[in-house]
Amino acid sequence: MTTVEQAEKLILAQLKDYGTESLPFEQTLGRVLAEAIKADRDLPPFNRVTMDGIAINYQAIENGIHTFHIKATQAAGDEPATINELDECIEIMTGAVMPASVNTVIRYEDVEIRTGLASVLTRDIKKGQNLHLQGADKKQHDILAAADRIITPAIISLAASVGKTHLLVKRMPRVVIISSGDELVDVHQTPSPYQIRKSNNYTIKAVLQQHALQPDMIHIPDDPDVTRQQIQRCLQNYDVLLLSGGISMGKFDYIPQALQDSQVEKVFHKVAQRPGKPFWFGGHQNGAIIFAFPGNPVATFMCLHKYFLHWLKATLSFAEQLPVYAVLDKDFTFQPALKYFLQVKLHSNPQGQLMASPIEGNGSGDFANLADTDAFLELPLERSDFKAGDVFKVLRFD
Repeated sequence: MTTVEQAEKLILAQLKDYGTESLPFEQTLGRVLAEAIKADRDLPPFNRVTMDGIAINYQAIENGIHTFHIKATQAAGDEPATINELDECIEIMTGAVMPASVNTVIRYEDVEIRTGLASVLTRDIKKGQNLHLQGADKKQHDILAAADRIITPAIISLAASVGKTHLLVKRMPRVVIISSGDELVDVHQTPSPYQIRKSNNYTIKAVLQQHALQPDMIHIPDDPDVTRQQIQRCLQNYDVLLLSGGISMGKFDYIPQALQDSQVEKVFHKVAQRPGKPFWFGGHQNGAIIFAFPGNPVATFMCLHKYFLHWLKATLSFAEQLPVYAVLDKDFTFQPALKYFLQVKLHSNPQGQLMASPIEGNGSGDFANLADTDAFLELPLERSDFKAGDVFKVLRFD
């Protein structure tokens, strides 16, 4: 049986390049940047005032002058005003350009203003204070954000600040989510005592939307001809097929045969893990990739995060974060020789350690338990007893 590590290696051998596309910058949140964003001018682009107050020439302080005639008032966005004498000042606001004739800003809290005169109340004044100097952050043409990173609100802000109305991003694969089985009914329907509502497909879609993917969804009934036709249609129209259920050995599991009839090559079937042991992965000669997850909700959820999202990030050349580890906070036992993905709730103890509390449910069909957890803890298959205080790798829901 394929191990988890072998499965990951085989999947990552199937990376694809879907090219790039240019989008309006405000539509790129969550996408992967395919170009560097550079400063179109110095940042800040001028000597910028950082406090409301008065602007003076510091030489006046050196000459013992502490009362100033207010020559002008300058707001952010105004053309710079000018003083001609050392005993003159400019009332100036945060964000304004620092005029060339002054070089120091004294905040209002340290000044008393009466009848056009500003008297300085403090002697603790430094030349150049309360100024953000031109180019102090970045120089023109400096890189503000490198390629191959997720576009965050901060990146959107950078793009806006340098006038990048469009950003080049990695093109996302076309993804379809396929559910199957006559036991599944639509969400708005009332199931019979022998049916359940569709949920796995919506779970997968919600996770993908968190990663800027907008997948399509279809449902296939338990009919071998319809199954084959739909699989072949999807192979021609999508880059990735995500199947939930229908890949086991049941009499009405027609998907494996449909995949075989459609010349889809199986890379592996069954992984030494729980949940998700029946996980199936393969590819088509046209480049389409198929992830066939077990039908149980927890198994689908785990495999989606462990395998598909890992593949997606690698395909998009997104530099993944360093592994996260947590401390198991109570003893746990798991007997089969399988890697176990234990549902846990994460929290920090007073010592700053990341702790993992097991949330034991009723197996991979216990989807209600997912709402109370935020990660899986990866327990190695070489062991069956896991002690409080042991440290294991965390698979987060992100």
